[in-house]
Amino acid sequence: MLLTANTARLFVFTAPTDLRKSYDGLAALVRDHFGHALLEGHLFIFLNRSRSRLKALYFDGTGVCILQKRLEVGRFPALRGDLGHLELNLAELHLLLQGHQVVGRLDLKAASISMKA
Repeated sequence: MLLTANTARLFVFTAPTDLRKSYDGLAALVRDHFGHALLEGHLFIFLNRSRSRLKALYFDGTGVCILQKRLEVGRFPALRGDLGHLELNLAELHLLLQGHQVVGRLDLKAASISMKA
């Protein structure tokens, strides 16, 4: 199963990734970029340059798993994060996997909301 009680956090690497990488190559990105040990149980998501393919890497408690999705039509949304990655919640992950263009949290500052009387 993709998400279990052991899956603590969900991260998306926002830079394009060479998805020819497999377990060790993606695990090195997790270690070097995210600063996490893969065995902590977090889910790490990587997108290719054209955003037509996605790989997810996680530890399920017994072994390291890779899941891959290829969109037949369209592209995954372009994501940006200040640190080169974005942390998602479960609802945002579902939106991403479905290819929705609005993924991530919106800044809901009072200045951005105009209320007319």
